[in-house]
Amino acid sequence: MNPFDIPAIAAILAAAADALMALGSLATPAGAIVLVTLAVRALLIPVGVSMARAAQGRRRIAPQLAELQKRYKKNPEKLQKATLELYAAEKVSPLAGCLPMLAQLPVISLVYALFAYPTIAGEPNRLLDESLFGAGLGRHLLDIGSGFQASDLVFVALLVVLAAVAWANRRMTLRDAALAPGPSPDAPGAALLNPSGPLSWAPFLVLAAAAVVPLAATLYLAVSGVWSATERRILRHVYA
Repeated sequence: MNPFDIPAIAAILAAAADALMALGSLATPAGAIVLVTLAVRALLIPVGVSMARAAQGRRRIAPQLAELQKRYKKNPEKLQKATLELYAAEKVSPLAGCLPMLAQLPVISLVYALFAYPTIAGEPNRLLDESLFGAGLGRHLLDIGSGFQASDLVFVALLVVLAAVAWANRRMTLRDAALAPGPSPDAPGAALLNPSGPLSWAPFLVLAAAAVVPLAATLYLAVSGVWSATERRILRHVYA
């Protein structure tokens, strides 16, 4: 059973579709998605500030963390426990960078649903008639395999934006990690807690998401990513 056919959810989708079409009448549905993205990101500014403070906190406790790594160098289990206790005592989160994306999941899911199905609440989905520079907002990157169109260049442009944002975010993560190193590489779970470890590549996962979501959702991710990278750079200077 399609969960979006549940009456309550279908009603929410129908209301969201009507609102997006109404907002799109002021510009275009694609422009409406950009406006919605900017509004959501503006609401999440406090989350970005919290992340910046967390990064500042990690830099602050870096000397204590280095001391723990030296003290428990030969006892990885005690090092892991002491590290987690230090993070908890200082109210510093090593994983704060996940918060903005988690907070946006409901909105991204809604955008996905609005452009994923031909009908909403039993009515034809009018949003699928809309496009961005000629590419349908409901078109997927994987659809290019059945025939590339000139309008599909918009996918290429958005992927370039997403890749550039991911690269910038990873670079900032590595710079922060150099100032506030994570736990010893020998400690259990170090790969998870260390910002310069495999988690530093997490921003590039958005490229995989862009391959399976409609163009409308890819547009949302691109605009949100540009905002995120810009906001993060500004807040890094504020909380230097």
